[in-house]
Amino acid sequence: MRRSTGGLAVERRFKDVADMLQDYIPSLKMASDDSASDSSSQPLSRERVKLLSSNTNSSSASPDRDPSFKCFSVSDLKKKVMAGLCKNCEKEGQWRYLVLGQACCHLGLMEDAMALLQTGKRLATAAFRRESICWSDDSFSLSNFHLSDDIISSANAPATPPRILTESETVTHLLSHIKLLLRRRTAAIAALDAGLYSEAIRHFTKIVDGRRGAPQGFLAECYMQRASAYRSAGRIAEAIADCNRTLALEPSCIQALDTRASLLETIRCLPDCLHDLEHLKLLYNAILRDRKLAGPTWKRHNVRYREIPGKLCVLTTKIQQLKQRVASGETGNVDYYALIGLRRGCSRSELERAHLLLCLRHKPDKATIFIDRCELADDRDVDSIRDKAKMSALLLYRLLQKGYSSVMTTIMEEEAAEKQRKKLLLHLEQLSSSGMQLQVTQTQESFIESSLPPLVVPILVIGIIIIVSTIISSIIIVCIRRHRKLKQQRRRSKGCFAETLRWLGICCRRLGLTAQLQLSMRH
Repeated sequence: MRRSTGGLAVERRFKDVADMLQDYIPSLKMASDDSASDSSSQPLSRERVKLLSSNTNSSSASPDRDPSFKCFSVSDLKKKVMAGLCKNCEKEGQWRYLVLGQACCHLGLMEDAMALLQTGKRLATAAFRRESICWSDDSFSLSNFHLSDDIISSANAPATPPRILTESETVTHLLSHIKLLLRRRTAAIAALDAGLYSEAIRHFTKIVDGRRGAPQGFLAECYMQRASAYRSAGRIAEAIADCNRTLALEPSCIQALDTRASLLETIRCLPDCLHDLEHLKLLYNAILRDRKLAGPTWKRHNVRYREIPGKLCVLTTKIQQLKQRVASGETGNVDYYALIGLRRGCSRSELERAHLLLCLRHKPDKATIFIDRCELADDRDVDSIRDKAKMSALLLYRLLQKGYSSVMTTIMEEEAAEKQRKKLLLHLEQLSSSGMQLQVTQTQESFIESSLPPLVVPILVIGIIIIVSTIISSIIIVCIRRHRKLKQQRRRSKGCFAETLRWLGICCRRLGLTAQLQLSMRH
């Protein structure tokens, strides 16, 4: 479903407000000195509308402060906003804080939005209190309010709340939602830093799967941080899926491209890794060409402009190394066990269970559901975002299917080898129990030609030799005992030894040694 023209106009309005008032966004004011030295800052427009007071005396932040650092104090933001903006608030009105706060919230600048909205709400309350002190009791009657002719004519209609109350309620609900999102993200980041990856994943999942939608930029950050938690927990498929969602929302996200390339290199999927690194190289070259980071100044980045040349050199070297590995033939050695999250030597049931869970989570038809809970803030069409998300999910799904087929083939080969091994051992036991040395040579050849490991064949041959020698020795012992018995019965009989040899010939004939016995009788 495409967005309406009104929705696009609202999005452009929020971006225009943020562009015009970017000097008054608290997080940007805290890093004003650093952004002045950084060439990524955009030149200010001469025709910028000054909606807020320009005579600010707030102290600038430290020049070593990272503009992408998000864990700053909200109280400091309030102080800076109050110091810079509230001097002429009575003349200009408090609605400017609400407009800029709503714009920051819609653009994903949640800390800035909370500081601005709280300041505007507090100033509005203070102004109303100062105005109401001077009123008499009769001033609160309906006749003293500045009402239009339409409202006066419809006095008998059901009363509606004043506009200031409706706006105040809207700000209150928006502030409560912002605080809830920030509390959950703070808890998730704390769990991630403490090594509690499952807890961090749970908190981030509450944010991205909430009933109420969240801004596009804020959701992209949460998906990226949840991908880091999945990566630390060893769940590579889920981490790649979150990187795909981040890139669908923010196509120029450097951190998402770098993380996904690193994950693909971990499982030795080198062609896809090279594709992401080449895309990242194009982004670096575009930044150096434009001499600024992608997007507007108020957009948060996890990299500084001065770091781009060094990162580009490292990236170029890494791309060359990966191309050499691909040329040497390492493309078919993908670690599907790590992708699926299984140990080597796993059973068939473990593989089927893991594959079923992954298919349910990463089915391409369900890969675009997260867009419905996202408040988009750019000019791209929703269909293009859905197509990009579905395409990346389809590539991951195909990779999982290849992994399932590869691991299943390995398991089937291991099961066939184990079945053949058991069959040969059973046949050997049957030979030893019957006491017959039939087809010993053929059995040895079958052992040599079988697909058993090289150490099993000598062990089985030695076992056969021991069994045969045991059978022969037992036959000789029986013959000797028989000979002694006949010798006791017929001590002086000359045919005792001949009869013993004849009985021995009968036994040897059963073992297939008749020819050798006849030669011995002739001699």
